[in-house]
Amino acid sequence: MNTYSFSKRNIYTVAMVVLLAATMVGCSEKKEAVAKKVELVRVESLRKQVITRDMEYSTSLVANEEVNVAPASAGKIDKIFVNVGSRVKQGELVARMDPTQLNTTRIQFNNLKTDMQRLETLRQAGTVSQQTYDQTKVQYDLTKENLVFLEKNVNLRAPFSGIISVKNFENGELYSGSPSAATGKAAIVTLVQINPLKANLFVPESFLPQLKQGSRVSVKCDTYPDQDFSAHIARIYPTVDAATRSVQIELKVNNAGEKLRPGMFCRTTIDFGKVKALVVPSQAVLRMQGSNERYVFVEKNGKAQRVIVTLGKRFDDQIEIISTQLNEGDNLIVTGQNRLIDGVAVKTVK
Repeated sequence: MNTYSFSKRNIYTVAMVVLLAATMVGCSEKKEAVAKKVELVRVESLRKQVITRDMEYSTSLVANEEVNVAPASAGKIDKIFVNVGSRVKQGELVARMDPTQLNTTRIQFNNLKTDMQRLETLRQAGTVSQQTYDQTKVQYDLTKENLVFLEKNVNLRAPFSGIISVKNFENGELYSGSPSAATGKAAIVTLVQINPLKANLFVPESFLPQLKQGSRVSVKCDTYPDQDFSAHIARIYPTVDAATRSVQIELKVNNAGEKLRPGMFCRTTIDFGKVKALVVPSQAVLRMQGSNERYVFVEKNGKAQRVIVTLGKRFDDQIEIISTQLNEGDNLIVTGQNRLIDGVAVKTVK
């Protein structure tokens, strides 16, 4: 073996060992320095206060009901009786498809109806076979069902009272059944009901015990900043979203004057009643850099402990915090918290 290569390898190995040892010593000294470092902080004892819990949520209004009026199969549109903005009543005719097949089926049905009446008389007299009667009866029943189906899909009627919001076709055009480019839906016209309106909100699961179906809430819209619109909780969904830890609720918003429109931005205030909550100085709450996560520091056994919190209601320079890790009597760090890291030694001062 080459003596020079062996010596060079030994020198390299020794250098790495020395470097590693120096690094370990440096890290140890750094940890020791952090462990010996003591931050001066001021603390306040956490106390629960009775507050009025009303929370504001932002959402958009949607139509109470919306339906895309269209036949079950493709065909030529004979006539559309409405335009965008037209008001229609439940059961009113909004469009008619080509009635040729409907008229032909109606003639067939009337003929079969006459045949059935004749056969009924002959059967009672015993001059017609049961097989002939049964075959005609099957044809009669099938034609009757087909007539009802065609009647429904040729004469398109409004399933509820409302306003036409979209019209995708004109008289004489061919309805293909494919979604339109404008709406992405296969419809000749779209009918909406705007009184009342709906709004869907997601409320933290911690408020679930205070949610009551039928409870009144207040709705404000930026378009009418000085007006409150009455609403109530119409539905509380039975499941909680595991990802967001929230429950969906549906509001019914009174829109008797029809000032509001689907798609409008609104703010909803829900009163959850009076509750006991932890309220702290807002400067005590810190935000994790690069995220919206909030946290506070508490002093425990001479060390700073970081606790993730959820923000609640704000009161001027104070704010409600929510956390299962905090209890009354805990020492919340309110001064000097910006310099802290989790586990660092702290000394409280007046």
